[in-house]
Amino acid sequence: MKEKAKRTQKKSKKKNQLKISWQPIIQNKKIIAISLVVLAIIIFCLYKVIVFIQNPTDTFSVEQGQIYQEERAIGYIIREETVVKGDNYKNGMEQKKTEGEKVAKGDAIFRYYTTGEDDLIKKIQDLDVKISEAMANTSNPFPADVASLDSQIESDIYSLYTANNLQTIQETKKEIANNITKKAKIAGEKSPAGSYLKKLIDERSEYENQLNEGAEYLNAPISGVVSYKVDGYEDVLTTDDFSNLSTEFLEGLNIKTGQVVADSTESAKIINNFECYIACSLDSEQATSVEIGDEVKLRLPNEAEITSDVEYVKQDGDKILIVFKIDQQVQELISYRKISFDIIWWSDSGKKIPNDAIGTETKGENQVAYVIRTRGGYQTKIWVKILRQNDKYAIVDNYTSTELKELGYTDEEIKGRATLTLYDEILRKPTS
Repeated sequence: MKEKAKRTQKKSKKKNQLKISWQPIIQNKKIIAISLVVLAIIIFCLYKVIVFIQNPTDTFSVEQGQIYQEERAIGYIIREETVVKGDNYKNGMEQKKTEGEKVAKGDAIFRYYTTGEDDLIKKIQDLDVKISEAMANTSNPFPADVASLDSQIESDIYSLYTANNLQTIQETKKEIANNITKKAKIAGEKSPAGSYLKKLIDERSEYENQLNEGAEYLNAPISGVVSYKVDGYEDVLTTDDFSNLSTEFLEGLNIKTGQVVADSTESAKIINNFECYIACSLDSEQATSVEIGDEVKLRLPNEAEITSDVEYVKQDGDKILIVFKIDQQVQELISYRKISFDIIWWSDSGKKIPNDAIGTETKGENQVAYVIRTRGGYQTKIWVKILRQNDKYAIVDNYTSTELKELGYTDEEIKGRATLTLYDEILRKPTS
């Protein structure tokens, strides 16, 4: 029994030794297997990262959106403009109306300075000081009108400190000068003939007459908006006859795009502020099909989108010359003669998808567009009709059963078809 027990014990030891000897091998196999799984996961993740970098969005969510067909263009501003210029333009000018101010026919716009005006004004100012001193030293009582004028002058001078409008300041200064003149005349009438004060006031009146007689006032010949941005093209770019325009003529003007016209110191002009025109030359497909009377949207440099009408069209060599008429944002364009703007030929809204999500298949003699919808791991082909399309996106809709039957699809195919709805996920660059 003892021997049998010993043999059993030896066998058990051998088995345990054998089992122990296999354990490292089994453990190594497990480690290798786990390592291979981890490596496979890492490789798969790296592959996905590389694919994502190369094509970051392989699906697109269908959305309600809008697309445009637009074109960048360079345009020349053409207006109804009447230049106002007098004989004494070399003397410099004083504005009576501000830039962009509306005027009626006959309103004074500006005046030219009198020859030697600065010297005359200086003499009048010196005489005003002397007259004030003489009046303060005289014992003769002056009427209540003088005290009233003194009070008004003082009030006007005080108001100048708080005024921030150029026109208001100019009008207040003019009122002060007028009141000083009235005060001096009253004082002169009450002064004895041959007195010092009378002599000063008469001298002042003489200088004032010289100042007024030499000034040349220019009035508005028509009603409209005043502008001092006279660039010399007022009689060149006119609204009289657009047939005289050509691409060569416009480009030959050598006007810088977007340049603000400088204020003139010699003349002004009255502008029709209700409408103006933009002329441009284009060679796009859309331009070749445009017709007079078409309504087109324009996006101006200030980002305002306005509606315009095609006023004139003509073939000009390999380009199309188009004149757009606008009746909005007219005053905002006064400072410019040549601008860069966008022509929005058309816009449409609906189910918006990228062009690279659209595939085509042949059905009889027809090419039918489709998209691939992915939902819950399943992919479904959906036929779609393209309503509008530009370079990047398309507006699409579902076919009706009748339309699909006309394209050649069977009742069975039509019955089992899927439709496209908003927020569906579709594949980009699909394959049938």
